[in-house]
Amino acid sequence: MDSRYLQSFVYVAELGSIAEAARRLDLTPAAVGQRVKLLEEELGMRLIQRSGRTVSATPAGARILERGRKVLRDIRDLRADVVDDASLSGELRLGATPTLMTALIPRLVSTLLGEHPQVDIYLEPGNSVALYSKVLDGELDAALIIRPLFDLPKSCGWHTMREEPLVLLTPESMQVSDVRVTLETEPFLRYDRTTVGGRIADDYLRQQGIKTHQRCELDGLDALAALVSRGLGVSLVPHWLSAPGYNVPLARWPLRGSRAKRVVGMVWSRASARIRLVESFLQLAQDWDGKP
Repeated sequence: MDSRYLQSFVYVAELGSIAEAARRLDLTPAAVGQRVKLLEEELGMRLIQRSGRTVSATPAGARILERGRKVLRDIRDLRADVVDDASLSGELRLGATPTLMTALIPRLVSTLLGEHPQVDIYLEPGNSVALYSKVLDGELDAALIIRPLFDLPKSCGWHTMREEPLVLLTPESMQVSDVRVTLETEPFLRYDRTTVGGRIADDYLRQQGIKTHQRCELDGLDALAALVSRGLGVSLVPHWLSAPGYNVPLARWPLRGSRAKRVVGMVWSRASARIRLVESFLQLAQDWDGKP
């Protein structure tokens, strides 16, 4: 089987367009169509179906799509293994939470590509739970996430990059003399309790016996910050890392005597076939100075 035929099929199935796949592969649409046809003939089954101007994988094509992606990744890894040890190449598959994707990933990835321009980067945003699962399953090589509230298996590595204490988030103009009184009297915008940060905030409120007047509950720190800045309420959130240029008018008030915090870091699979790439990215994470 010619891997170029398989690559063409994967692109067509993922993009839903032969023309778009041709642009990505720097080929003509006719050439891409011919590659897919030859792959279908070799496998003895139809892999794509047309509906108007779009194409999609047939049930048979869908069954081999993920395996095809893995074969192509393995081929890239094999090519990377035979190059000079002094250079790095291949695909590094990274995940990051939305806040880290905007605040930290651009700096680290640009540095990595500046040092190793032959490396290909695949980036996937998501929540920490989903990204952690994908690292465990081998779908991602590493991810920048919030550390789970349980012990990680020995098959995973972990590097702490930042600790984020809980803070009371208020409009910039609000004056706070007592955090507890503010939480109990102002409308409360709750950070989603399905997130690690939301559970930590909820634990703090329960341990302190604080009763809030909840207005809403939502995920997304930037969304919470926007609502707070509009005077719709206050919130209890980790002191998260903001992207460069972030200027929403807010005030953050520390919780005196509290050790409640969430931990931000990098998790990776020790069994990754791209461990050299992972270790290079890990070195950048370890050298990070704490700034976006």
